[in-house]
Amino acid sequence: MPKITVKDGTEIFYKDWGTGQPLFFHHGWPLSSDDWDAQLMFFLNKGYRVIAHDRRGHGRSSQVPTGHDMDTYVADVAELTAHLNLQDAVHIGHSTGGGEAIHYAARAEKGRVAKVVLISAVTPLMAQGPTNPDGVPMAIFDEIREGTAMHRAQYYLDFTLPFYGFNREGAKVQQGIRDNWFRQGMTGAANAHYYGIKAFSETDFTEDLKSVDIPVLVLHGEDDQIVPIQVAAVKAIKLLKHGKLITYPGFPHGMPATEAATINADLLAFIQS
Repeated sequence: MPKITVKDGTEIFYKDWGTGQPLFFHHGWPLSSDDWDAQLMFFLNKGYRVIAHDRRGHGRSSQVPTGHDMDTYVADVAELTAHLNLQDAVHIGHSTGGGEAIHYAARAEKGRVAKVVLISAVTPLMAQGPTNPDGVPMAIFDEIREGTAMHRAQYYLDFTLPFYGFNREGAKVQQGIRDNWFRQGMTGAANAHYYGIKAFSETDFTEDLKSVDIPVLVLHGEDDQIVPIQVAAVKAIKLLKHGKLITYPGFPHGMPATEAATINADLLAFIQS
């Protein structure tokens, strides 16, 4: 399996398929690069070079005790993009991966990043606090921490229902999608997932959003039960210099999987614009 060893000795697994303009995909918590299957195959067949990695402690990357914070996540991405010598890349992030993508883009070497896409992203700041009074209460994240630490298997299985909107009346439950989420989650390390909750909920991406001077597409489902649209996309778009917002009535947090055809079409249009 292709891996690089970053400065602190952690091995980062990645996929690198095809040729053409590079598209770099950043996955959500607590998943892996496998969550991008429907996008990787779509864009590979459109003639793009597609790259996706497993964040440290996730998927097939090293299960390490340290570095489960946004700055280290981005340092790992920077080492990987340098190793692959990616130029003019489009960075596409889902959920936690959206935070990672914009945090990287704000720090990347000139010429590395052409555009960014934030899908169901945690930007600008999820957790409620003095500067974010209408954010998500910390008690919610404490519940996620407790579930992850103490009964991860059952908690993760249950988490797939709101993640994909399968708990909504009339929803058609796709068991394979639920099983795939559970498989990815349980492949990663409990400690990485536990500490990663702070990374995605308490990192403030406001200055990253303000500073990027490249086109940014923001995609968000209006029925996102994990990262509420009013907390995230509605605020993020106001901070971007060159942002475009598309919202989707009824779409859930995990819409890249459940609504892949729609998401892929909008991604392609933005990349080609």
